[in-house]
Amino acid sequence: MKAAMFYDYPVGDGAVYGQGRRERVEMLTDLYPEVVTAENFEIHAAALANVEVIFATWGMPSFTQRHLNAMPNLKAVFYAAGNVKAFAPPLLERDVILVSAWNVNAIPVAEMCLSQILLSLRGYFRATRNYRQFKTVEAKQFPRSGVNGETIGLLGLGKIATRLCQLLASYPVRVIAYDPMVSLERAVDLGVELVSMDQVFARAQVVSNHIPDIETTRGVIDAAQFQRMRDGATFINTGRGAQVVEADLLEVFRERRDLTALLDVTWPEPPVSDSPFWDLENVIISPHIGGTIGDEVTRLADCAIEEFERWVAGLPLRYQVTREVFATMG
Repeated sequence: MKAAMFYDYPVGDGAVYGQGRRERVEMLTDLYPEVVTAENFEIHAAALANVEVIFATWGMPSFTQRHLNAMPNLKAVFYAAGNVKAFAPPLLERDVILVSAWNVNAIPVAEMCLSQILLSLRGYFRATRNYRQFKTVEAKQFPRSGVNGETIGLLGLGKIATRLCQLLASYPVRVIAYDPMVSLERAVDLGVELVSMDQVFARAQVVSNHIPDIETTRGVIDAAQFQRMRDGATFINTGRGAQVVEADLLEVFRERRDLTALLDVTWPEPPVSDSPFWDLENVIISPHIGGTIGDEVTRLADCAIEEFERWVAGLPLRYQVTREVFATMG
């Protein structure tokens, strides 16, 4: 089967098809020797006419009609990364099978959220900023609940939140969640209690946002929600910044220094140079570091290759992005 690799990204965080993964693809297919990008496509276009399968990762170009006409035999794209929003529509419109490793890419994000949750329940972030201010052990003299019996609130129960639920099952915490698309049966399977968004913010000591970034979810987390948060509560956002009315977050968190926000995403990203996010002590921003990095990245290629093997064998695909799935993806 004729195959090609499409991607364009700096490999400083790890080579997705490294450590023998490219060689594995070469064993399974007749692989075009060059990596194709948006910039060099025209150079290689004539040689891609018989390509049936693309193996891709970050830097996958969004195909125009010119690209698709040059590859009339293209049947499937196996994307060794997560978010496909930037390039999926033309493929789906042409009925090209699209598979994404989004479930695997959810692993490190869920792990980072777990670490932030555990530190938050110990009062770590509030205590460290108090310590810097007061320089005495009195910095920890505020109510710190710890893990046992505490309530964690999740907004959205997609791939990342599902993995986070599985990780939290090892701890003596109660998990509540807001997701109007999730059935009671699914919630029971995950071990969570379905509640309203208002209740998540009012009841949980830590609120973690995993709402998908679609048009109907823009700006759904506003001042009214942040004002409901418990004393010393933490808001974690590894989803997307557009779900948050950031002016409201800043206003509430200026007034309530007991609260902590841990934001791995903002809107825009990064914040503008004069944004208060850079200076507000109880808002900690990180440069979107939750995704797969380093030696983790080969797991993405493994997922893509395994799905390709299932497809060739005529087995059901586990991570296909259909039109219906795409409509609800963040």
